[in-house]
Amino acid sequence: MPSSTVHPIHFEDHDPRDFERLVFAYLLRADRWQALEWYGQVGADLGRDIWGVRDQDGREKPTVCVQCANHRRVPFAKVSRDIDKVAAGPKGVPDEFLLVTGGTVSADLRDRAKKHAAGRKISKTEVWSGPEFEERLRAGAESLVKRFVEGAPFPDAPGEIGSLVQSLSATSDEEILGLMAGLFDRPAFYTPFHSESSVPAFKKAITDTIEALNTGVHRLRDGTEIRRIPSRHQIKAPATRKALADIERMLSELRARYEEFVKSGQIRPCGCADPDCPITFTSSWQASREMDKMRARMLDAFRHIYPAFDVRPGFGRYHHY
Repeated sequence: MPSSTVHPIHFEDHDPRDFERLVFAYLLRADRWQALEWYGQVGADLGRDIWGVRDQDGREKPTVCVQCANHRRVPFAKVSRDIDKVAAGPKGVPDEFLLVTGGTVSADLRDRAKKHAAGRKISKTEVWSGPEFEERLRAGAESLVKRFVEGAPFPDAPGEIGSLVQSLSATSDEEILGLMAGLFDRPAFYTPFHSESSVPAFKKAITDTIEALNTGVHRLRDGTEIRRIPSRHQIKAPATRKALADIERMLSELRARYEEFVKSGQIRPCGCADPDCPITFTSSWQASREMDKMRARMLDAFRHIYPAFDVRPGFGRYHHY
């Protein structure tokens, strides 16, 4: 077979606004959002090119501020100014701050940015270099890379970019698996069961994931459709299709076993009338241990076919992008 070379993307050769569009499109593709706004398009963005509210299990919805800097090197003075503007902005201090650059990032800049953001009460901070951003794009959004590199323009409006992202088909099994990874990167699948606090959210997460694997329809907890991804039936490799069928079966078994524990009283909600009560429920040692083991096997099975998946029982990734 002839060899081929994948040349790195030179983000600095592209307009800063196009870079922002690409980051916005990637975030739409890579995660679940209750809201995601692009402020860079209107100017006077107060240091927040993109502002989002991530959807995740339970009632906590982290706010995320994303700053884009398409430069070969980003000076710390600029990063600190942007963090200061964000922290003093009208939306208040975000829970998380993400800086996406088009060039290189030194370890010193990462450390200083995190320390400065922590001093402004921002809980989590992450800095992506251009090569790191490219790796994420190629792993989970190759179709966006193709469009960007070939010079096909992204639309100007956030809503139009969202429609474009929905319409672009995944170009490989690897990209499809990258989209599916977001289905499992949620607290319902990695939080130690004795620490799980929302009974309805836990069961709903399992049901929603089964639906998304089988149909490609990805929903919010209230049933609202937020995006469509390829289903497991669209995977080309037979071995990968079989593995996903096995994972879907594991999910069904996890849900059935959970319902058995609820019926037997080994998993008990607090007993109030609120169906979405956030108060921690009680579970027996046997129930907690079995729920943890079943979820660990499922996560391991997905990691086997998609090694880039880095969610493990007991903790999640630092972020959900």
